[in-house]
Amino acid sequence: MNHVATFEGIYVAMYSAYNEAGEVDASRVKKLARYYAGTGVKGLYVGGSSGEGILQTAEERKLVLEAVMEEVRGELKVIVHVGANSTRVSAELSRHAEQHGADAISAVPAIYYRLSEAAVERHWQEMIDSSNLPFIIYNIPQTTGFQLSTALLAKLAKQDKVIGVKMSGESTFDLQQYKVAGGDDFLVFNGPDEQFLAGRIMGANGGIGGTYGVMPELFCKLNELFRSGRITEAQELQYKINAVIKRLLAYPSLYGASKYILSLRGVETGQPRLPLLPVLPEHHESLSVLNGDILALIRQYATV
Repeated sequence: MNHVATFEGIYVAMYSAYNEAGEVDASRVKKLARYYAGTGVKGLYVGGSSGEGILQTAEERKLVLEAVMEEVRGELKVIVHVGANSTRVSAELSRHAEQHGADAISAVPAIYYRLSEAAVERHWQEMIDSSNLPFIIYNIPQTTGFQLSTALLAKLAKQDKVIGVKMSGESTFDLQQYKVAGGDDFLVFNGPDEQFLAGRIMGANGGIGGTYGVMPELFCKLNELFRSGRITEAQELQYKINAVIKRLLAYPSLYGASKYILSLRGVETGQPRLPLLPVLPEHHESLSVLNGDILALIRQYATV
C-alpha cells in the first residue's frame, strides 16, 4: 500500500460532543461528523486532544467512535487516537477501532509518569500488536514531556504497520528529520496549525489540527495553494489563519471558544469537560464577531 497516497491530506481533530448534562451524545457526534464531511477534508482524527479523549472513559471513547463510523464510514478516513495512561486500555481501544472499521490508530505516550524511551516503545508496541490497523505515532512533547527521537522513530518505522507520525512539536527541523528517518512512504502530519505551511514546505504530507474544526475550508484551501505552487498566496492565507488562531487563544479555553462558534452555526457539541474551561456569557458577543469574520474568510477563499 502507498501510505502517502492513501492518507495524505487535511484531517480535522474532531471536538467532543456532549449533551447538556455533559455526557457523550451520539446524535451530536454524528451531526458534527456530517458537518465536516461537507467541508472537503480528507478525514477525522477522533479522540485526540481536541476530542478530549484523555478526559473520557474507555466506554465513552468507544461510543464516540461507533457514532462517527456509523455516520461517515467509507466517506472519510478515520484515524482513532487510542492513547491512554494504561497500556491495557490503549490495546483494548485499538482492538475496538479495528472491529468498527477505523482506517488507522494513533497514540501519544502515557502521560504523568516520566517514561524512558524503552517504556514508551513497549507502550506503543502493545497497541501496534493489538490490531491489524496501521499505526501513527503522536509526538506532542510540550504536553507529554516525551520527545520522540529519530532513532526510535526509525526503529518503529521498520514495521509495516507503523506508517507515520503526527508531529505536534514546534520544530519544523524535527519534522523534516522524522521524514528523512521514516523514508519516502512514511507519513508525516503537521500538528501546529499556525505553521501548517511551514510544515508542508519541510516535508509534511498533510495536517491534523484542532482549529481546523472552525475553519476546515481554509486549511483545505491552504493545502491546495501549497500543492499548486502558489506559495505567496498560501503565505498570505496562513497569516490570516494565524490571526484567527491568535484571537481564539485569547479565550480561557480554545476548545470552549471553538465549540461555541460551532453552536452559532447550528452544530451543538456542549461545553468542554472540566478541567477545560467553558465559554462564559461575556464571551458570546466577541465570539459571534469572530465567527462572522471566519465565515467571511471562507467565502472570500471559496473562489480564489
